[in-house]
Amino acid sequence: MARDSQAALVALNRFGFGARGGASGDLINASSDPRGFVKAELSRPNGVLLEAPGLQSTPQLGQAVFAYQDEVKQAREAAKAAAPVETPAQVPADQKPPLRRNLSLNAAAEITGQMADAKPADGAPKPETMQPSAPAPQPAAKPAPQPLNVIQKTFRAEALARLQRATLVECGFTERLVAFWSNHFCISASKGELARIWAGAFEREAIRPHVLGRFADMLRAVEQHPAMLFFLDNQQSLGPDSRAGQNRKRGLNENLAREIMELHTLGVGGGYTQGDVTSLARIITGWTFAGRQGQLGIPGSFVFNVNAHQPGPQILLGKTYDQAGLAQGEAALADLARHPSTASFIATKFVRHFVADDPPPALVARLRDVFVKTDGDLKALATALVDSDQAWKAPLTKMRSPYDFLVASGRLLARVPEDPGAYLNNLNLLGQPLWSPPGPNGFPDTNAAWAAPEGIKLRLDIAAQIGARLGNNIDPLDLLEFGAADAASAETRRTIERAESRQQALALLLMSPEMQRR
Repeated sequence: MARDSQAALVALNRFGFGARGGASGDLINASSDPRGFVKAELSRPNGVLLEAPGLQSTPQLGQAVFAYQDEVKQAREAAKAAAPVETPAQVPADQKPPLRRNLSLNAAAEITGQMADAKPADGAPKPETMQPSAPAPQPAAKPAPQPLNVIQKTFRAEALARLQRATLVECGFTERLVAFWSNHFCISASKGELARIWAGAFEREAIRPHVLGRFADMLRAVEQHPAMLFFLDNQQSLGPDSRAGQNRKRGLNENLAREIMELHTLGVGGGYTQGDVTSLARIITGWTFAGRQGQLGIPGSFVFNVNAHQPGPQILLGKTYDQAGLAQGEAALADLARHPSTASFIATKFVRHFVADDPPPALVARLRDVFVKTDGDLKALATALVDSDQAWKAPLTKMRSPYDFLVASGRLLARVPEDPGAYLNNLNLLGQPLWSPPGPNGFPDTNAAWAAPEGIKLRLDIAAQIGARLGNNIDPLDLLEFGAADAASAETRRTIERAESRQQALALLLMSPEMQRR
């Protein structure tokens, strides 16, 4: 039984988000056929897709941002027009308030929210019935919380849908795959309003449909998605000899081309030069999204602007691409997806994420060969990983990322999130804000990044808060049985048994190796 429990722990922790508490029997199900338990999710490709009430498409969200920005602009103008104008003679110089040059976006959003959502309290006189002589109402002790704007509401709805899926799914392997590829092809919601409102839609539209499909299809979907084009500024890139480039006296922006080669396909040392980066940048000029006026297409949708595209053939990695227009860039991406360096880069990163910081060379070679032979079939890649004995025999030494830790804790405690606030706040605190990595290379994927003493201290604080809130009604030893059973170490069991209270025992369980390692 101990050996079965150990394999089940590997199945749930290495490939998934850990066992769910309650009567789900995850550990028992995984013990009977650990590999089959993990691979079962791969046979349900539609289960990767994420649909929830209220989640909208990228063009719809883009139009919502444009409308919101217009409302903010109008609110600013209304506030400026309503402000009384006093001459210098009316206000002594030493009493003048400091000059406010620009109303912040948050302040403008508050004005907009107040204008749109403020309602008189029950029994309060309506504005049209108020008399000039009526006394001014007394200010409330605390200002009412401002309504969330469309960007905040959308981000929170997308976050909640993702968190609920990760909490409820049986194993979590496909959700782990989604998180891996979303971090590989990352954008940052901190880039601006469009990036923030598009972050969840980007993952739903460009990542999820292809997690069990072909790498080349995911690559094309990612690089043509408005969120990626906005994040890496490709809408600003103009072919120097294009009509737009000549008229505006502006040229290439190489950000997207560089990251496609360095981070998305070939990898550092993958055989490309700066000249290749420049060539790819020329090839994908004109890849943009329609703006608020909708001159090129539906606002917020991907479009190819022929007037911004660099004309003529281009040489990339020694091959000439003479296709016209959009087809030139799509042909280049297809070849990058099939390049041998891409296969090696992806296989190495895949094994590092799921198995060990130092990827076993034999396992990397096996996955590289599968990637090449199947033309980048990502389901075959995931299946080969699960079928490998090395993936099961390697000890659970990887530190869970903050996101993995919080989701695993929620699953074990059988707490389906109804509000994403606590998760989002804790992710910010732990240094992994949702969809907001520090750079285009995504969040780090090594123990050194997440096992630093200050990070562990913050995890302990969060575990203690959870213990204080829930510990009275939970038996931590029962939870240990759900999460690890016979695979739990004797030291972990003794530590929990010797705790001074249930609250402390629960916090210690959440900080145990069985919960922190994958």
